[in-house]
Amino acid sequence: MTLSYTITTLGCKVNRYESEAMGEALEARGWRPCGTEAGADLFIVNTCTVTGKAAAQSRQAIRKAIRAHDRATMVVTGCGAQRDPEGLAAIPGVDYVVGNSFKADVARILPHTRRSSPDIRVADIRRVRRFQDLPITRFGDRTRSFVKIQDGCDAFCSYCIVPYVRGPSRSLASATVRERLGDLQAAGYAEAVLCGIHLGRYGQDLTPATSLLELLRSVDRLPAAPRLRLSSIEPLELSDPLIDHVARSPRLCPHFHIPLQSGDDAILAAMHRPYDTAYVAGLVDRITRTLPEAAVGMDVLVGFPGETPEAFERTCALIRRLPVSYLHVFPYSPREGTAAAALPDPVPPSIIKQRCTYLRRLGAEKRKAFYQACVGRTGQVIFEEQRDRVTGRLKGFTDNYIPVIMEGRVDRCGRITEVRLDRIEKNRMVAKALS
Repeated sequence: MTLSYTITTLGCKVNRYESEAMGEALEARGWRPCGTEAGADLFIVNTCTVTGKAAAQSRQAIRKAIRAHDRATMVVTGCGAQRDPEGLAAIPGVDYVVGNSFKADVARILPHTRRSSPDIRVADIRRVRRFQDLPITRFGDRTRSFVKIQDGCDAFCSYCIVPYVRGPSRSLASATVRERLGDLQAAGYAEAVLCGIHLGRYGQDLTPATSLLELLRSVDRLPAAPRLRLSSIEPLELSDPLIDHVARSPRLCPHFHIPLQSGDDAILAAMHRPYDTAYVAGLVDRITRTLPEAAVGMDVLVGFPGETPEAFERTCALIRRLPVSYLHVFPYSPREGTAAAALPDPVPPSIIKQRCTYLRRLGAEKRKAFYQACVGRTGQVIFEEQRDRVTGRLKGFTDNYIPVIMEGRVDRCGRITEVRLDRIEKNRMVAKALS
């Protein structure tokens, strides 16, 4: 009898990548995937704990899975499992709690039967020094794949639990990255997103040490590789040579995602962020002068302790004057074990909610302005295999991260199409093919 599995993933791109890798490893051992509504024999919840809300959502997902799949072997993994293994093991119905350093072993260690008491497999991840490779040859989206090239973080921002649940910065060997990209190109993937927990630190732990820029230069020398998109990069790691290389590269998308977090210098200092607002403003100016068509997204953390109305307004004022393309807005919630959890002057939840609402509206205005500035321009779009549900038209993203819909045949899917961006329609662009 073939056994079935289901994986629910919460959190970041790295978690999503690792879920795909665990699924592929299970299938190599004879398991078959099934939907979340079907009766799975194995259910894996890949948790997130970056905020208090994320941790609560992870617990809710675990309990929901146990109720819906009461006969399944229940495995909890991810950052929540790394952070609170005993707490998650205490949830009735959990069979395994697997820390981040054991994810590669999930397919091998799991039996096909329920356990009488939970098995906890969690180690001290701050002692881990080698990159845990979870290779994949396919991804759920047939046009775009993620490639995890870095893990861990050494920044220790005062609000962030990630260094404690992901361990120190570790990198995948450059030769292996190039090999993976070549394999994805051969498998028909038109785009790959290079992702990591602290992507800009890539290569500094390798022997000999290298860098993200050197990796990108070597990838551009490959005879064949997908279009490349970079995930989030810290401001100080977006150097002028890296920006210049993106501008010259035939493969790299003009798209930068920058974790700003605050537009107030005092709050940035309290967060232990190693830059000020003047540096960020200069960085965005350098990006847009070098790549006028580039998308520049930003993360903003709202309601950090001590964020006065004046400090919040300084954040808003900075974002208003910068050519930002979109925002990801997150409410602050204290995480036990971080330096910020003990700080005075907490912002009331109701005020945090109001500020998040305002910033999300501002983000929507910035996004609309960016789209409007691109009307009439040309762009390179990779259309997905699945059509837009509402209009039935092809859908995809430009290289500078604008969602596009277009009339067209399915033979355009999975390859780059040159288009003209004609008009905005419900938070996306309508395009016409130029060839």
